[in-house]
Amino acid sequence: ELHTLWQNEERAAISSGKLNEIWHRRHDYWLLAGIVLHGYARWTDIQNDGAFGVINEPFKGEASKGNFLEMKNKFLARRFKLLEQALVIEEQLRRAAYLNMTQDPSHPAMALNTRFAEVECLAESHQHLSKESLAGNKPANAVLHKVLNQLEELLSDMKADVTRLPATLS
Repeated sequence: ELHTLWQNEERAAISSGKLNEIWHRRHDYWLLAGIVLHGYARWTDIQNDGAFGVINEPFKGEASKGNFLEMKNKFLARRFKLLEQALVIEEQLRRAAYLNMTQDPSHPAMALNTRFAEVECLAESHQHLSKESLAGNKPANAVLHKVLNQLEELLSDMKADVTRLPATLS
């Protein structure tokens, strides 16, 4: 669940005392607000707008790297994709709950539930990597990228599972 991810990120930010330097829900809010104002994939415009300055905070330590802007834009695009997919899935699950549906274990919704549990487990078990990566730990950064790729694949699978749900749910 997106809310669990936000809680974990916020906990890491608060415990480290770097509230603006570790990406969490507040950054997601401003990213979405920037997309509403400037348009999808207008990452440079969003970053250059002073009203959305909080989005730049987590990247201050990375500015010296050669491919910094490309890395930053790729992160923003992936984060937006993650938010979009998570919100779509949450809405589907909310509709199912509203309809008070019960499912048999072979129903496509159960595959969605299983994948959701995998996403949650993967995110929670690797939440420490973002802090270590920000601290400059290159091996942690490499593992973090692999974990993010796994999360992205799971979310894509979940999106595919949603298409197999009955029309009344989707």
